[in-house]
This record gives sequence, structure tokens and C-alpha cells, in this order.
Amino acid sequence: MKNIGEVIAFHRKNKKISQIDIATELEKYDIHIKNAAVSAWEKRNSIPSADTLLALCEILGINDIYTEFIGENPNDPFKDLNEEGVKKVLDYIELLKKTEDYQKQTAEIVEFKPRIMKVALLPASAGTGYFIDDENFDEVEIYDQVPRKATFGVYLDGDSMEPRFKDEQLVWIEQTDCLDSGDIGLFYLDGKTYFKKYIVKSAGTFLLSLNAKYKPIPISEYSSFKIFGKLAID
Repeated sequence: MKNIGEVIAFHRKNKKISQIDIATELEKYDIHIKNAAVSAWEKRNSIPSADTLLALCEILGINDIYTEFIGENPNDPFKDLNEEGVKKVLDYIELLKKTEDYQKQTAEIVEFKPRIMKVALLPASAGTGYFIDDENFDEVEIYDQVPRKATFGVYLDGDSMEPRFKDEQLVWIEQTDCLDSGDIGLFYLDGKTYFKKYIVKSAGTFLLSLNAKYKPIPISEYSSFKIFGKLAID
């Protein structure tokens, strides 16, 4: 193992900076020492702490700590190459950097913030014609992903939309009064609120359950019917 003080002195002199300069630069790392401490390190009277040594390496431009302070690094891929060989490897690395196929993929860390959403106090199938009035909702912080177009959420009651939707599941609704046949949405029909599939056929209009054990619910011209919205999806 090489002498730490000698390595520090060699690189300091090579960069043509003084011991006072070293002490001043260390202050940027919240390390406050006198230039006498640098002198003590170089004279082998003391050694810097681990965090101070790492700061010194950055100040002095020491990149290969193993080689500088211990000796030949057995994991150094350049150790068996001459100067020309090292240059060719570095040139090839630069070439690879310019090729997108070999660029390191980095993930952007995005701070997730909860979304304040309206959630119905009554579950679907137990609501009233005033289901979307403000007094029937509570505002809650939602930490799960919510579809961008969602207006409000509602909990399901029962198994009529299984297997896709479960009992007590929270689903998100985009408020609208216009649906296409085949859309899944939230509806008011003759005193009850339903979360169903909206079907329009030549034989009539129906609210269809996904669970085959439930029969389609017909919507007649005499029905009291209202569309609250459709299932919100991204």
C-alpha cells in the first residue's frame, strides 16, 4: 500500500496548488482544517479521515483510488495494454457513446403527488336521481393511478359486473350524458343507480351485466332514465 501523504503531495504539486489552496477547497465540502493539517498528512504525521480523503481525491483529480493508494488494480481493463492500446480502447468507447444502441438507460424519478378526487358516498345500485349532486360526494386523496379524464369515483355493490369488476371495487367515471352502444357507464334507472354496459339494439335499449347470471335490464320509453357518465380510461 502506498503512503497516503506522498500521493497527496505528488498530485498537489502536479496541479501546482498550495497547501493553503487545499484547505480552502475542502471548505466547499464542509471540511474545515488549517493548511498545517495538509502539511501533517504529507509528512506522515497524521492521515485524513475517510470523507476528507474522498474530497481530496475529487479536488486533486484522483479517479482510480485503488491504483493510486494500493497498487495495480487487478480489475483494471487497461493493465495489460500499452499507451497506444489504451488510446484505441478510449476511442472505441467514444464511438459506442455516439451509438444509441449502447447508451445507458436512465429512469427519471418523478415525485408522485396524490390527486384530490370526488368519491360518491353511495355505492352503485343504491343511489338516487340526485347521485351527482355535491352533497353525495366526499373529497379524498387518491394515491393510486387515476384516469386523466375521471370526474368522480364510485364503489360497486354486488357481483353483476364480474369478472372484470369486483364487489366494493372503486371505479372512475367521466361525467357525460352521451354514450355509444357498448360503453360501460353509470346510470339512473327507475329509482336505482347502475354500473352497467349500455346496449342499443333494434329490439331496444338495455343495461347489460357482464356476469351472465344477470338478465339485461330493458329501458323503455316510460322509464325514468339518466346517464351519469362512462367508465373513465386512460
